[in-house]
Amino acid sequence: MFKTINNDLNAVLNRDPAARNKLEVILNYSGLHALWGHRVAHWLWVHRARLLGRVVSQVTRTLTGIEIHPGAKIGQGFFIDHGMGVVIGETSEIGDNVTLYHGVTLGGTSLEKGKRHPTLDDNVVVGAGAKILGAIEIGANSRIGANAVVVKDVPTNSVVVGVPGQIVHRSKPYDETLPDLNHNQMPDTIGASLIAVMTRLERIEKELAHHAEHPVVELETVLAHTHENGSSNGNGNGNGKSRVPHIPDHGVWRGEDFQI
Repeated sequence: MFKTINNDLNAVLNRDPAARNKLEVILNYSGLHALWGHRVAHWLWVHRARLLGRVVSQVTRTLTGIEIHPGAKIGQGFFIDHGMGVVIGETSEIGDNVTLYHGVTLGGTSLEKGKRHPTLDDNVVVGAGAKILGAIEIGANSRIGANAVVVKDVPTNSVVVGVPGQIVHRSKPYDETLPDLNHNQMPDTIGASLIAVMTRLERIEKELAHHAEHPVVELETVLAHTHENGSSNGNGNGNGKSRVPHIPDHGVWRGEDFQI
């Protein structure tokens, strides 16, 4: 028990620069209080004292503003930063060294009994206000951007942004021993796609204007000529200066298109 408590304290100290010492963490970190309350509630839940487990869970919720169902399974090194408004559903499963920020929801999308909440693998970071819904899996070492809404599985070593969540698989090496707290690195998949379309449209318009004096020129010829000039092919393999993102493969974007 004391080893687990010490691991919990170290998780806070390692991931929050504002934490100065263990006594300060014990007295002031509601995320830690919620985790300890959940450990008691979960023990009661698995030992069939489920009503009492729910009572402990609700008392903890009242005191901390963090609601964790006693049926949820949580691994070691779990850290909730700030915490207010976090909701973790009954069949949620959380791996080791996972970090959640305030306003995160791990919610269900079904009225059926059984598995209906997300699974977060090891070393996942979930930004403030993000919603992860349904019996989906977030792969290890992934980061969910603030306010993203995730409704489908996420591969390992990915970044998710937007509504609905757009998945970008990392292309750069990542130190798996450290949590990914680079919240400022938010790939704009939709914006990049619109810029690529606008760039190609502008080139087509210029080609049409250039060939206006030759009305017999077919549009396909213009498009083919445009395709050969610059990176207007829509798949990121052009030879111009503009960066055109690859078309997502099964809903997953390439990290090299967004410098991550």
